Formats: sequence, C-alpha cells, structure tokens
Amino acid sequence: MVLTAGEDPEREQQVESRWEATPAVAVLIAAQVLLALVSHNRGWAIWHFSWWLWLIPVVPESLLLIALGWSRPRHRLEQMGARRTAAVTLLGVLSAANVFILLALVASLVNGGVHSGGQLLFEAIVVWGTNVIAFGLWYWAVDQGGPVRRHEPSPPKPDFQFPQLENPQLAEPDWYPKLFDYLYVSFTNSIAFSPTDAMPLSRRAKALMLAESAASAVTVLLVAARAVNIFT
Repeated sequence: MVLTAGEDPEREQQVESRWEATPAVAVLIAAQVLLALVSHNRGWAIWHFSWWLWLIPVVPESLLLIALGWSRPRHRLEQMGARRTAAVTLLGVLSAANVFILLALVASLVNGGVHSGGQLLFEAIVVWGTNVIAFGLWYWAVDQGGPVRRHEPSPPKPDFQFPQLENPQLAEPDWYPKLFDYLYVSFTNSIAFSPTDAMPLSRRAKALMLAESAASAVTVLLVAARAVNIFT
C-alpha cells in the first residue's frame, strides 16, 4: 500500500511506533516486573533460577521501548541508518529470552519443581502474552521490509496477504495494515496454531508463524494444562 500524495511514510511509522508499538512493549515490561515481584514475595522459582529470571527480557524490551518511542535516540539511529537493524536485533534477543524462560518453565514442570497452580498459570500467561506481542512486532517489522518501506514506491512483495488487500471493495478506502492488524494475526495464530486472518506468503513469514505456533502450543497445551490439573 503506497501512501497518497502529501502523506509521509516516516511520519506514519513514527505514529505507529509511538502510539501502538510503545504501549505494547510497555505492557510486556509491566507484566514481567509484576511477576518478578510476586515471585520474589512468594518464593517462586523456575528450575534452577530465582525470581530475577523474569527481569532478563526487561532489558531488551526497555531498549526497544526507547528505540520506538523516544525521539532523540530514534532520530540518532535513523541518522546512522541502524534503526531497523537495532529494532530487529532487540526483537531477536527478546524472543530468545522468552524461549529460554519457556524451556526453564517446562524443565521445572518436568522435574516436579512447581506445585502451585496459581504460579504456573500466572507464568504461562506472561510467557504466552510475551510471545503474542513479540511476534506481532516481528510481523509488523518484516512485512514488505517494514512499516516505512512498504509505503514507499515499488515496495517489496508482501509477506502476508490480508483479506482487505485481496478484496479492496470490502475495506475502507486506502486501507493498509497497521500494528494492531499484525498483533491480531499473532493472537489468532497463537490460539489456533494456524493462520486465520492473513495468510503467510514468504518463507520467512511461514517460519515466524511456525515458531510462534510451536512456542504457543508448548505453553498452552503443556504448561497451562498442568496448571489446570493442579487446581483440580
């Protein structure tokens, strides 16, 4: 989707970064800090790690928050031509940290280290929520080269096929996907373990959706199911 005359791709991207992506990352940080505090208060542990494990993803998330929402470092990265690289790198670190926490949670579950249904359910919700938001940001960042590149003339081929783009007569004029649309794709993919709204077209889009579905399946089917079993 190319913006009409007078519309600035950089401006559109800044609006999405500041008013959509930044609050999403802030929600992740708040949830993980809250879980760390509750874990510290109740003495909850994950495998061989204590409550501080939940604070590991907060570091890349805070840096990502600054890169997305704070004007001065964002402009500095743009001048260096490294803003997209920095954002994708931080997303990679965030995703890797969440996978590590999920594996530690599963190891703790297998070894019988978790006996509280409330603890397991709380931790599963935070891991799953992190997964949803992180992959929503991934989809937003990679589709057609990112939020700026896909609005420029001659953008790359799309990585996702949204129904509004396939059938423009069903959408509002000049519709194009925003971050919320990618978060919705991520949410439905994590619940249904398959695409339900936008179809992946490229191999990298399929690989991302595959990774998200796998992590979500482990979280929902194994961890959350065990938490419900403990409650009953």
